[in-house]
Amino acid sequence: MASEDDSSSSKRQVPAVTRAFAILRFLARSPEPVGVNPMARELHLVPSTCLHILRVLQDEGMVEFDSNTKRYSIGVGILPLARSALQRNSFSAMIQPRLSELSQKFGVTGIATQLSEPGQMIVVALSQSNFPFRLQVDLGSRFPALISATGRLIAAFNLRDRDMLKAEFAKLVWDSAPSFEDWLEQVEEARRRGYAVDTGSYISGVTVVAVPVFGVSGSMNRSIVAIGITERLKDQDIPRLVKAMQAIRDQIQSMTIDAAR
Repeated sequence: MASEDDSSSSKRQVPAVTRAFAILRFLARSPEPVGVNPMARELHLVPSTCLHILRVLQDEGMVEFDSNTKRYSIGVGILPLARSALQRNSFSAMIQPRLSELSQKFGVTGIATQLSEPGQMIVVALSQSNFPFRLQVDLGSRFPALISATGRLIAAFNLRDRDMLKAEFAKLVWDSAPSFEDWLEQVEEARRRGYAVDTGSYISGVTVVAVPVFGVSGSMNRSIVAIGITERLKDQDIPRLVKAMQAIRDQIQSMTIDAAR
């Protein structure tokens, strides 16, 4: 007789659903439409299985098909779902006005990120500075969880396996990549300080500052991030910026605890 744990585990194993989500995530990351065969190879799917799932997703408006090129792209049908998820995300609602204040005070782009699919962070709140030249970041943008300042925090607080970190680090794309050993030292520094700074490694000429936001389990599942032009965001400004970001984090976590009571 199967135990309750075995039963719940088997319910979660629905291959068709898992494959459908893999296809949607793949198309969301792809800068161009993709054909069935390249997609199937990338996702390790049987081409006929991939095609059947794509046709269902097309019928539901989740993907679009170009009959001329025989290629698929992410569909606009995903937008109402994404918009609804963001509107109902209490973290996004609570932090948005505070990000706006942060952007205006320090002249930075303020974003809040949340772990979404495995190995990915997604932007769930955003506030741009009023400077004429600013960085373009979009709500809903996603990036590898281990990249830049946020990535150092994820490695510091959530991941400790060196071999796994090394394998994932090798996949990251930087403008000026640190060595793995240097990066590990930066991860340890982030753990000690409780925040992380990336100065030009991820994007040349750009400084990224991040503080962690912890879930009820104690693991880091969100972050508050400030992005600024390095020439404007001087080293002496960073401690004040970090203090303001940590104050926002503490307010949000306090509000979340109060709401749960």
